[in-house]
Amino acid sequence: MNAYVPILVLGAIALGFAVFSVLIASAVGPRRANRAKLDAYECGIEPIGGGSGTSTLSDVRRTVVQRIPVKYYLTAMLFIIFDIEIVFLYPWAVAFDALGWFGLAAMALFIVNVSVAYAYEWRRGGLGWD
Repeated sequence: MNAYVPILVLGAIALGFAVFSVLIASAVGPRRANRAKLDAYECGIEPIGGGSGTSTLSDVRRTVVQRIPVKYYLTAMLFIIFDIEIVFLYPWAVAFDALGWFGLAAMALFIVNVSVAYAYEWRRGGLGWD
């Protein structure tokens, strides 16, 4: 039990800091809502078309449909493709000797699947830097 005391103390300090930070932020922070705080956030991409965003607190409850460029979603999809690829390739490379031919065939099938997603992304123009 004595071995877990430092971990419990560190957890209590972390929890205390988190609670203290939230309470201090709500007590000291500004409470005025403005147009920038109430607008939809899509990673800095400006909406296309006539969507004007929200302007009052009552408008926040309503859903405002705005067109967002597809380029944002293609970039997110590219990140997911390569993230999943790395998550599976790294453990496979570490245990490559123990897996044998079955592991090689399974990873080859996985690479084919990832290549299909990569080809789709390339064809849709997600790799262009314009």
